Amino acid sequence: MVSTELGYDQLLSIAFSVPMPYEWSVGVYGSLFFHEIMNHNRFLGVRCPDCNKVYMPPRRLCGPCFKELDELVVLPNEGTIEAFSIVNYPFVDPNTGEQRPIPYTYGYIRIDGADTIFSHIINETDTRLIQVGMKVKAVFREKELMQGNVQDIKHFEIVNP
Repeated sequence: MVSTELGYDQLLSIAFSVPMPYEWSVGVYGSLFFHEIMNHNRFLGVRCPDCNKVYMPPRRLCGPCFKELDELVVLPNEGTIEAFSIVNYPFVDPNTGEQRPIPYTYGYIRIDGADTIFSHIINETDTRLIQVGMKVKAVFREKELMQGNVQDIKHFEIVNP
């Protein structure tokens, strides 16, 4: 190991005691995506002109084709669970700065009409009541509480189990 070759046998760490808040632009497509959620409680995707793949959330380029994407597609607020994990490990949610209550279910959801998956919280933690292939529906914040970010989606709930 390089550190011991130089005669240092202890790794150092640096602690920060001051929070370092930051913000970044979500860009044109990210803004359109969150406006669609805030104004219509539905999702927005974008379709590739060559392979017809629909990305949700929208992005500027198609990965396989390297084509610029500009055909926006309105998508519903329902989808299918592709995978999920019930989490029993506590941690501070970086989006809220608060510890997430455990257990909670983190799921990968294919929104109807999209070819990509979207990850978010599913409000079911009983393994007997949730499975891959189930239909789910997005539950949104109340209109007056919307802020234009992913927290505007409270969670997904199972539809007619």
